[in-house]
Amino acid sequence: MCTNDRRGTLALVNATTALLTDHYELTMLQASLADGTAHRRSVFELFARRLPDGRRYGVVAGVNRLLDVLERFRFDEQTVTFLVEQGIVDQPTADWLADYRFTGDIFGYADGEIFFPGSPVLIVESSFAEAVLLETVFLSVLNHDSAVASAASRMTWWAGGRPCIEMGSRRTHEEAAVASALAAYIAGFATTSNLEAARRFGIPSAGTAAHSFTLLHDTERDAFTSQVDALGKGTTLLVDTYDLTEAVAIAIDVAGTDLGAVRLDSGDLPSLAGQVRDQLNSLGATKTRIIVTSDLDEYQIAALAPAAVDGYGVGTSLVTGSGYPTCGFVYKLVAREDSSGALLPVAKKSPDKISIGGRKYALRRRSAKGVAEVELIGVGEPPVDDGDDRDLLKPLVEAGKIVGRTTPDESQAHHLKVRDELPRSASQLSRGEPAIPTEYMGDLNARNPFASRSAR
Repeated sequence: MCTNDRRGTLALVNATTALLTDHYELTMLQASLADGTAHRRSVFELFARRLPDGRRYGVVAGVNRLLDVLERFRFDEQTVTFLVEQGIVDQPTADWLADYRFTGDIFGYADGEIFFPGSPVLIVESSFAEAVLLETVFLSVLNHDSAVASAASRMTWWAGGRPCIEMGSRRTHEEAAVASALAAYIAGFATTSNLEAARRFGIPSAGTAAHSFTLLHDTERDAFTSQVDALGKGTTLLVDTYDLTEAVAIAIDVAGTDLGAVRLDSGDLPSLAGQVRDQLNSLGATKTRIIVTSDLDEYQIAALAPAAVDGYGVGTSLVTGSGYPTCGFVYKLVAREDSSGALLPVAKKSPDKISIGGRKYALRRRSAKGVAEVELIGVGEPPVDDGDDRDLLKPLVEAGKIVGRTTPDESQAHHLKVRDELPRSASQLSRGEPAIPTEYMGDLNARNPFASRSAR
């Protein structure tokens, strides 16, 4: 059983998310409960040390899904029994888990926000015990969804206003497909082929027919006639099963010049699109659109920018992050309460895996014309807004209560707005530095480990 709403949630009744975690989270919990450190006030930070090669920015997605996961993060009787029977936790730890509720605060970048190396994408403030249990599942959600959104944003940027259709369900895990559809929508995709994503999140869905439908019929004309009779002249006909030129002619003969679109799924797409456009125009079908598919990625979409193409269907490259299926987010303890009750910055100093201690605050510094210039991060206190800046960390959870949900449409609108703040160099597909630098306020600025893409 499930309940649905249009904010982009699907609450699965009686479905706990508490075991979507790693064993070692419970190991640390049990030991810290035993020695008394579990209840120390702590601050965890989720961030990426670098961007993938060729990326000038990243896109946050999965925040609303993360809040859904948190809402169902409960150790029910069956879960606790499993942990005890398997010897994963002792009885005192099991008793503590049975009453687990997150009661702290969470601040984060909103779905659709842009991030850079060192951006404090998520800040979790609570006891050590409450926060450490959330590490694995938070990373799972944000690493996956943000990887898809980061790839999707590059695709929609280069599509230049032409609609992109998400159609990668057959290339990933069935639940990852649903999450990918939402992440792609946040980053500007117009529709999805995935009906579960349409049901859960209210994303518009779209679909036409595969080559098998044409092959099923005795002739191509029979297939086109069947589809138009069933779906109307606004449908999209797949025209490259046999002879392309003949198929386009049949399509217009069957549907008339009001045919919605034709789809090309193979071959030299730029030249074929031009050929089909000329043919459609000669037949009077000047408003019939041309949709292209066939393992597209942002590079191919950029190459197709001058072509006679009206829309793109993207699958494999999208749902796999276009070669980078994770953002490399990490979740690190950056501050904890000391014996006097003060919050003490702590940091990992391991070579190649440096972190910066202290509770972070973040601004996007912008010029007077609204162009992003710097990711400005304050350590211990907020940086000063010079009048053109924008706060990045939004309240998501206050004293355990979820307060920061947004709808998919709101997230998409936010992304398109903040992407427009970036300098034009951010759209480049070649290797290079992040679109804007990350700078830390105070003493840390001189030894910023995220100052270049080679930093670890």
